[in-house]
Amino acid sequence: MEGNAVLSDALWRAICYTSVCQLHLQDNVLLSQPLAVEHVKPRPSGHWGTVPGTAWALSHLALAAGSLEEEVGLVPLLGAGHAGVAQISASWVTGELGKLRADFGPDADGLRRLSKSFPDVDGLGAEVTPALPAGTFLGGRLGGCLPFAQGAALDAPGRIVVPVIGDGECETPTTAGAWLAHRDLAGTAVLPIVHVNGYRMGGPSLLGRLNDDRLRAYFAGLGWEAEIVHVTTGSPTEHAAFQAALWGAMESTLQDRSTVLVLRCVKGWTGPVALGSQTLLGTPALHKTPLTNPRADAEQLAQLDDWLASYRPSQLFDANGHCRGPLAEAVARVRWCSFPSGRSATPAAPGAVSAVSFASAVTGTVRQHADRGDFLLLSPDELASNRLPDLAGERWTHELLAEEVLLEWLAGWTASGRRGLLVSYESFAPLLTSGLVGHIKQRRLDGARGLPSLNVLLTSYGWHNVHTHGDPSLATALLGLGAPAVHVLTPADPARTAAVLDEALDSVDRANLIITGKHSRTPHPEGYLAEEQSRGLAVWSHLSNDDEPDLTIVTAGDIPAAVATEAVDRIRVRHQCRIRVVNLLDLTVLGAPSVWPRGLNGREIEHYLGAHAPVLILTLGHPAAVWGLLSGRLRRPVDVIGWQEPAGPMPQRDLARAMGMDVTGVERAADLLLAFREVLR
Repeated sequence: MEGNAVLSDALWRAICYTSVCQLHLQDNVLLSQPLAVEHVKPRPSGHWGTVPGTAWALSHLALAAGSLEEEVGLVPLLGAGHAGVAQISASWVTGELGKLRADFGPDADGLRRLSKSFPDVDGLGAEVTPALPAGTFLGGRLGGCLPFAQGAALDAPGRIVVPVIGDGECETPTTAGAWLAHRDLAGTAVLPIVHVNGYRMGGPSLLGRLNDDRLRAYFAGLGWEAEIVHVTTGSPTEHAAFQAALWGAMESTLQDRSTVLVLRCVKGWTGPVALGSQTLLGTPALHKTPLTNPRADAEQLAQLDDWLASYRPSQLFDANGHCRGPLAEAVARVRWCSFPSGRSATPAAPGAVSAVSFASAVTGTVRQHADRGDFLLLSPDELASNRLPDLAGERWTHELLAEEVLLEWLAGWTASGRRGLLVSYESFAPLLTSGLVGHIKQRRLDGARGLPSLNVLLTSYGWHNVHTHGDPSLATALLGLGAPAVHVLTPADPARTAAVLDEALDSVDRANLIITGKHSRTPHPEGYLAEEQSRGLAVWSHLSNDDEPDLTIVTAGDIPAAVATEAVDRIRVRHQCRIRVVNLLDLTVLGAPSVWPRGLNGREIEHYLGAHAPVLILTLGHPAAVWGLLSGRLRRPVDVIGWQEPAGPMPQRDLARAMGMDVTGVERAADLLLAFREVLR
């Protein structure tokens, strides 16, 4: 144990030292000569407060993983985005960064280039990144790391996932909900390390104000055993104590006893104690680097010199910047574990679809995928309400009244190569916005790796006389990202819902938002479905004239398709005009092909919409989302009918009338477009 403590101490000191280098230095990174003004950055920047504790946890986890059998993976995750400098340092010290970026190799030149480029490290930035070990959960978005870890560890024997989260992070509702939610995840090997340094970014943390007894009682009430380790000096004795606690907690976790390891330390410890008359250590002043101007302030320069020297770099690195002594031995023993990537299951051949109810369409499709294994279904206690009661209670189904926690479970599950689906109401889905945006960014940074898609199925209930249930904001927000991975899918009937859900569950590297209606009963011809799936839209010839149209009506969703079906003949007779009806399965086809993979080019616009015809678009969502996609690309009269916030509750018929989403409203919009077309002639 004592020898291992020496190794963890060397690794921890090296990570802290190189973190201080990145924050402050642009040269002389090994202190091979007296520290001078020209060695220091003109404007040091970055976050220090979480580094010592994060480096401590990473050092012990990487060494522990190296001591485990190969079939057991100990996967660390970092919840705090501000731990990025510690992640980069750990990756540089252990050689992982050099494998990714040869210019940052494990030598003096590599550290000098890295320090000089921080915080604007090209392609990596300054916060936690998926490109490096412990970065599978994207930093910068507090609250999701614990439930993400739960999703990744669910039904994954031989894997212990260790989220390293801060005491401030524990104040978020998502983390708070995840502690309790773990009761529903028997056999899920998650071992959280809670880094209690007493402060959030700007003030004292709630957990930091509790003594050890109350902290244990708090976690016990949530169903967790808390092992608490105090670290004050970084001595070998403290390393040995933490190592023993870590191994004990791993054993408890594998025995299905929910255990949390609490690391108590002072915020920013090993950093400057004070600056002039201002106390720094153990205050929010050490959240960022406190030495903001060592080039002009001799006292700060001297403190920086002492700070760097306190880690005894000459014991860690030789003259060329290579690891030496206990550090070299530690690096040789380190093992960084991550999740398996890519798909393991063979996609099933799509079955024939037929006119079915929403419930049978979704239930049948989900069961087909669940029977293949590696499947997870999540819902916020609404499967019965969403007419899917037969899916409740299955071993692969979890219901929890916390959408944010469910999303992180889904993200962690799919990040480890398995398929899943989150089902909810469209009106509650805006709660998912921050999390989905974060994971879309995460996957974009990580590159296409063949991971199963993030799939969300939402029932659009607001159109059915429920005032509180009308909010299509999530689709609007995701379309506003302009992220190629996003697909907003609007099936027109249950058969199409089944087909698009089947495709989504077998897709990879996408974020599929499926918006449908649980009340949908109107079936439409299925002969167009193949083109709708392959291209995202199709001309519905049974409702269209063969010739060049005078008006094109585009439908996106079940209610728009039903209303257009009813209105089109009346408009045709009334105006003696040619009409084309186009059904849209994927809203992103309206966007520019330079942004959206399915975006229509100029030739395709004419093919589907006609060369000059005015266009009327009917959507379940916000008109603004459609206008944003079109971005002035249609050089012709266009109108969009969609969701507008009503003045208050009203009967469904009145709501449709107020929105213009009824036959009369569609006729009125068509009248204006056709009249405007005559004026332009």
